[in-house]
Amino acid sequence: MRAIRLGYATALITLFMAASSGVSLAENDFKQWMQQQQNEFQEYKDLRDKEFTSFLKSQWKEMRVLSGIKRDPAPKPVSVPVAKPEPAPKPQLKPQAKPVPDTAVQHGKSKPVIEPVLIEIKTPPLVKAKPKVKPVVVSVPKGNVARLEFYGHSLAFYFDPKMKTKLSGRIDEKAISQFWSTLSRADYDALLNQLNKQRSPLQLNDWGFALLINELAKNIYSGQKNEQSLFTWFMLIKANYQARLAYENYKVFLLLPTQQRLYSETYFTFGGKRYYALGMDGNKAKPGKVFTYNGEYPRANKVFNMEMSQNLNTGSNKQTRKVSFIYKNKPYNITVGHDRNTIKFLQTYPQMDIDQYFKSRVNADIGNPLLQQLRDIIKGKSEEEAVNILLLFVQNAFKYKTDQGQFGEENYLFPEETMYYPYSDCEDRSVIFAWLVRSLTGLEVVGLDLPGHIAAAVRFSSDIQGDKVRFNGVTYVVTDPTYINARAGMMMPQYKSVKPKVISFNAF
Repeated sequence: MRAIRLGYATALITLFMAASSGVSLAENDFKQWMQQQQNEFQEYKDLRDKEFTSFLKSQWKEMRVLSGIKRDPAPKPVSVPVAKPEPAPKPQLKPQAKPVPDTAVQHGKSKPVIEPVLIEIKTPPLVKAKPKVKPVVVSVPKGNVARLEFYGHSLAFYFDPKMKTKLSGRIDEKAISQFWSTLSRADYDALLNQLNKQRSPLQLNDWGFALLINELAKNIYSGQKNEQSLFTWFMLIKANYQARLAYENYKVFLLLPTQQRLYSETYFTFGGKRYYALGMDGNKAKPGKVFTYNGEYPRANKVFNMEMSQNLNTGSNKQTRKVSFIYKNKPYNITVGHDRNTIKFLQTYPQMDIDQYFKSRVNADIGNPLLQQLRDIIKGKSEEEAVNILLLFVQNAFKYKTDQGQFGEENYLFPEETMYYPYSDCEDRSVIFAWLVRSLTGLEVVGLDLPGHIAAAVRFSSDIQGDKVRFNGVTYVVTDPTYINARAGMMMPQYKSVKPKVISFNAF
């Protein structure tokens, strides 16, 4: 791409050499040529755009996509086992007084009675919900206005009318290059400034920011899906994200690299880095043999971080449902809630490794009411009893069904989604259970990865009987929120002889 700059400099040197050697060149012709060159460069806001436009005209090659990465192929249990109920405690008989041993009598003392140590939980304070901040409005003196709804918020963006363009003719390198050239000559900086100013009040992570740009693209280019993808690609690059484009026949695909490994998403590999063909609406993009380029726009070097380290600030649309469980023959009715706008956002999320779900941040507006109800139930209980109550809650309050049965494919759920969907399976239950234990007891939790199954394990302050795992020199007691009525220390029978892989994570 440096060839253009070198050519420009060489031409200037040649002209000055010709003039100095006595070659006649009319002064007005020279000035006219110089003005033409300056105008050509000034049409672009950035020299990089002129070079990238030229690059896009030729540096394309045909590629075949790689199939999405598959998770654990071992089948999950269609039905889950039920543990035998804990036997009722035997009535305690008042012990008869035993004679004091001679040694104690000789010293005039009786031996002290050793009482068992009861470690009560110390419930940490609830994470306070952040106050809702309204999205900002950035005034722009001129331009068209795009009004859109973004997860419960009404937003307005002003944009240069020159940005509203169409692909010319068939989709090929020339058409895509022309589209980039047109947008790069428009006033995209003002629009990018408005988008960036929404990041903080909307609490957008990288994926949320991409969705906001795509929602704007849908408004500006209504019904023009290829133009929407091209606009999103252009604006993400201008926001310094690495993004690429591919096309086949009559369709354009956006390619994004991510810091996290994604599953069941087709991808290309460039320089050892995966670029995923992602659909912004939650539907999977399925390109076949496509044409794409192998190059980067200068200084566009940000790789998407998909972590859920903060919750999207949505317009509130809360809904609730009732669930129940029984503990020591006493029924408990619990209200669980969800925010419909949060669910819509999470439904767009591509599937990641299970540790990303274990450590994700839960929307405090949704989580705190559930935590408070369970806090009242475990108040004054020992660590073991509190964890067993939370196990019973997750085991019985949420109905079990595999992802294949509910969604037709593997689909890990964030805690808010488990509160929303009618069914959940082993990894979903383990994720929400781990969040409950951390939030209500402060105890450390790890995940357990078994063939076709995910469970959890808790680090107690005292020795608990039952099945355990050792990790980094620390003992964790097995807790399985899918094994119905199982208590802490009970592994599913079919996994007792299997050594699990420990899933360690640091929660946000």
